[in-house]
Amino acid sequence: MAEATALRPHHGMCLAFFVGEGYSEGFSAHMGTVKRHLSEETPVRLTVGADVICAACPNNSGGVCEKPALVAGYDNEVLRLCGLSDGQVLPYGVFRDLVHTRILAAGRRRGICGGCQWDALCGE
Repeated sequence: MAEATALRPHHGMCLAFFVGEGYSEGFSAHMGTVKRHLSEETPVRLTVGADVICAACPNNSGGVCEKPALVAGYDNEVLRLCGLSDGQVLPYGVFRDLVHTRILAAGRRRGICGGCQWDALCGE
């Protein structure tokens, strides 16, 4: 099996709604590249910490988010609702489907991250 790609659990929601907008042009380009490279079978290691997407985030300072408690809260709630745990490895397609079924289709997204600056994009 290929090495697992580190992925913050809340990024499962961000990827579902990503339309090319983000914190900066570099961040948006990077997130688009990550999204294109995540196939159904790509192993992801869920992490409540910096991941492959955070690498290009202007709010990432040396691998630490400027709002660590806020984003960790997002991550932990996604893990709880999906019945997953920090450090768990699973195929991206399985993770994506859990996020869709247990959070997005169930109308729970706003309860997790409704205060996020990108909420309007996800609500469309």
